[in-house]
Amino acid sequence: MTHSPDPGSLKVDEDQTAASEGDLFVFPTSFGQQRLWFLDELESGSAYNFHIGLRLTGQINVSALEKGLKEIVRRHEALRTTFRYAGGRPVQVIAETMSLEMPLIDLSGQPRKEREVEAERLTRDEAMRRFDLAKGPLFSAVLIRLSDDEHVLLLTMHHIVSDEWSMGVFGSELAVLYKAYCNGEASPLPELPIQYADFAHWQREWLQGEVLENQLSYWRNQLEGVSLLQLPTDHPRPAVQTYRGASQSLLLSATLTEALNALSQSEGATLFMTLLAAFNTLLYRHTGQEDIVVGSPIANRNRVEIEGLIGFFVNSLAMRTDLSGNPTFRELIRRVKKVALGAYEHQDLPFEKLVEELNPERDMSHTPLFQVMINMTNVRDTAFELHNLSAERLPSVESQSKFDFTLYATEIASGIRLRLDYNTDLFGSWRMAQMLKQYQILLESIVSDSDQRISEPSLLTEAERHQILLDWNATQQDYSSEKTLVHLFEEQVERSPDSIAVIYEDLNLTYKELNQRANQLAHHLSSVGVGPETNVGLCVERSFEMVVGILGILKAGGAYVPLDPNYPHDRLVFMLRDAQISVLLTVEAILADFPAYAGTAVCLDKDWLDIASVSDGNLKRRIKPDNPAYVIYTSGSTGNPKGVLITHASI
Repeated sequence: MTHSPDPGSLKVDEDQTAASEGDLFVFPTSFGQQRLWFLDELESGSAYNFHIGLRLTGQINVSALEKGLKEIVRRHEALRTTFRYAGGRPVQVIAETMSLEMPLIDLSGQPRKEREVEAERLTRDEAMRRFDLAKGPLFSAVLIRLSDDEHVLLLTMHHIVSDEWSMGVFGSELAVLYKAYCNGEASPLPELPIQYADFAHWQREWLQGEVLENQLSYWRNQLEGVSLLQLPTDHPRPAVQTYRGASQSLLLSATLTEALNALSQSEGATLFMTLLAAFNTLLYRHTGQEDIVVGSPIANRNRVEIEGLIGFFVNSLAMRTDLSGNPTFRELIRRVKKVALGAYEHQDLPFEKLVEELNPERDMSHTPLFQVMINMTNVRDTAFELHNLSAERLPSVESQSKFDFTLYATEIASGIRLRLDYNTDLFGSWRMAQMLKQYQILLESIVSDSDQRISEPSLLTEAERHQILLDWNATQQDYSSEKTLVHLFEEQVERSPDSIAVIYEDLNLTYKELNQRANQLAHHLSSVGVGPETNVGLCVERSFEMVVGILGILKAGGAYVPLDPNYPHDRLVFMLRDAQISVLLTVEAILADFPAYAGTAVCLDKDWLDIASVSDGNLKRRIKPDNPAYVIYTSGSTGNPKGVLITHASI
């Protein structure tokens, strides 16, 4: 730990730090444990479980396996820890001994398909296991027998006593112990020099005064004025954050991975920094925000004494990146590198302490400081290799999401395995699958031209480009040359009467409703003399009235002449006279400021009660394709505007 006392200082005197209660010892929690305890008190559940499933092939020694698990529990106090509230705060309660039972569930007698289904159900149930932090134990192991030489081992821990690094420690120790016990040997593992409680005590003693202020000073400056990430969601955000989740996966090719590593090396950056820069770019493209904070976990095991411990050491770093100025991707990598190195240098301040000290405005619908995370994991860190057994790690059954979404990236021999865990109360599976694909497309574009600016790469696949540019624009179709706009519209009404035809602000009209209103207006216009070859002025703002007005004029047989209410009076007077407009459709407010008009004025608001009193059925009037549909006027920039008559057949 940066600026820490000498190495020996991590070992503390139990007489000074622990209260003894028979075979129990009470210690202060770490800052991280304290936060998880409070979260569990607010909403007890399994959002903070850590789970691994292993498919074991070969002849298994169940006794040696169980003995190995019990020895790991004996070695690591964290796995014998429970939590209670005492003295105004949560504390760790460490049992001198704790029994571990590994249930063996035998499914070998069931048909293969049924036992696989049951094994999957048991795996999901274990991953969602509800731990009681006060009673414990906070670690469980279940063995499922599928056949004599095929088993599934399920290991589940509450995050308050473990992290991903811990699972690597667990796997390494289990491999050594299982082999020794299979061979009838004693444990070859040396006793641990310190325990997690030593770290928790040291953390609280060390992180105060000048040390705390130096760390806080950096993070205050780094996170001043930070704002929420405004992600577009598929569902309204709940008032209180939920943790229901699902995941989407994708594999980046070895070729792309090699190119990403080469780009990273050329900028003196790590692969993680390049992936984070691309992730920031994707978020920028989805939100338009140029100031983005992404969380990233860090192992926080920068002392040799704690490398071999099981416990909750991981810390979350808030990576705030400035994307302003539309930088090239190479420039963005440099910005991200600077941010990451600064965060690593100040990683000792627990995220929980940072939130407590910064005290940002809290909103129960969001996590504080950041809403999305990226996590670069190493598959070798959590590999399990057991004596004479083939061990395959099962795919994640993650059904919870602690953030809006979290991107996991794991470099493996065949490339980079991506997994996007997301909150299902916010996002649909299609959007998240699309986002992963867009991330892949972005990375491919970046390695092909890392000097392009972050706004430039297309996020569309070739199939999507074809669909948008060609398929959705392939609207050409044959129709009778004898049909007019009115005929075509009325046929559409017959096909889909209840479909939405017009949307204006928060209102909408179906085809049936629009047709009925247009028919009522057409009947009224016919009664005041509108028919074929009649030009009708239409002077309204963009609104429902405009659409109803156009259709009503056409159904009456007339041609509409659009008149912009914002035109100068001289231009409106000229157009009224030049087009020989005998009927004007408008609204009362516009008519009050309209030039003097001697023809018939119909107000679509004031007169609507009279209009709505007539029939809403289609008119029988015959309209021909060569009848005028509308008259459009030129701008008149070189003189008076000129009217151009457009027939139904020309549209």
